Amino acid sequence: MRKAAIKIDDRLVGWLSQDEQGYHFVYDKAYAAQPNARPVSLTLPIQEAAFNAKVLFPFFDGLIPEGWLLDIAEKNWKLNPRDRMGLLLACCKDCIGAVSVQEIKEEDN
Repeated sequence: MRKAAIKIDDRLVGWLSQDEQGYHFVYDKAYAAQPNARPVSLTLPIQEAAFNAKVLFPFFDGLIPEGWLLDIAEKNWKLNPRDRMGLLLACCKDCIGAVSVQEIKEEDN
């Protein structure tokens, strides 16, 4: 399983994970309880239950670079262009905008 902490303006919002069943996104309970909490996307409104999908959620997939920038990332880090979670973890630590993706290694759990 691969897992990432999702942050908005360096505040933990939730976790995105990938396993044999697909992708899962869940909001951090402390974050969701805040009165000024905002969702990472309109397609992922704040809720207690996890979101589950067979493919990477379109919002997160949209953070992955395209075109020549994606080509550079694939070549430099030897990434498979079909490994969307791998691309997200490698390329989206410091995205344009408020959302960032920080990989959580197994030893970090």
